[in-house]
Amino acid sequence: MIYTEKIKKAINLAIKTHEIDQKQKRKGKDVAYISHPLIVGLLLSRAGADEDVIVAGILHDTIEDSLREKKVTSKMIQEGFGGRVADLVGSVTESKNLPWKQRKQEVIEKIKNFSESSLLLKSADVVANVSEIIDDYNQNGHKEFEEFSAPEPKKENTLGQFLNVMSAILERDYNNPLKNDLETSVIELKKIK
Repeated sequence: MIYTEKIKKAINLAIKTHEIDQKQKRKGKDVAYISHPLIVGLLLSRAGADEDVIVAGILHDTIEDSLREKKVTSKMIQEGFGGRVADLVGSVTESKNLPWKQRKQEVIEKIKNFSESSLLLKSADVVANVSEIIDDYNQNGHKEFEEFSAPEPKKENTLGQFLNVMSAILERDYNNPLKNDLETSVIELKKIK
């Protein structure tokens, strides 16, 4: 995969949404949030994903994390990147209007009907998040979970949700190029839990 205009345009929108508009940071640390969608895009590229899936990986949090007054919408993504990218981003976008437990259960239900491209996108997102959680936990211990939006007990609910998501992905009959990464992440999270 080469550095296409579409990928460049996606990176620019992600930077605008996460960095320029709100200086968004990763949970509990002074790391620019933009690092996460870029890592997801890199994982997808390394996994052999096509351009639309990589672009969706870079944009995957723009709808759910954009500010109300500068809202990124599915229509905007469709107009700028095409219907497939908009559908992929929409498939992994959580509704922040729902209570945490309901929102997380909806994610599990959606995974059961995901296309292979959505499964790969969600896999890269989870692998990136879990890898960061493991690294942060090894440095900071239990306080790592204080910043998460999960209800109390935060650590158990956060880890349980990631384990449930990875289990739902791994249960799908799909030749997922990130399967080994997911299985390793499950083992590492169970050690922490």
